[in-house]
Amino acid sequence: MEKAFAQAEELADTVKEYVNTRIESIKLNTVEKGSGIIATIIAGLLVAAIFLFFLVFCSIAVALVLGDWIGKPWAGFLLVAFLYLVTGIIIWFARVKIIQLPIMNALIKQFFSDGYEED
Repeated sequence: MEKAFAQAEELADTVKEYVNTRIESIKLNTVEKGSGIIATIIAGLLVAAIFLFFLVFCSIAVALVLGDWIGKPWAGFLLVAFLYLVTGIIIWFARVKIIQLPIMNALIKQFFSDGYEED
């Protein structure tokens, strides 16, 4: 009888150890996935900021060229602003297809990847 209790106690300790190990494994996996997603978001924001600076300087150059060509500097800036307005309206109406779905798919792909594939 004592042998059965000892084996049951040993089995219980083994199960507790397994559960604790499994919980730690899940925690580590979650932290790994979360940090990967955060790193991807930060890298994307950095690239977007650099692209934004590029776009601003190009816009100013185009506005100055258009203003010089038209003869009125304010008209060049007005044309560039109108171009941005039209682009913004188009992006707004297509935002689900061109922004939300690709971002959601990329985050889901990264969350469920093994982390060993290189893109």
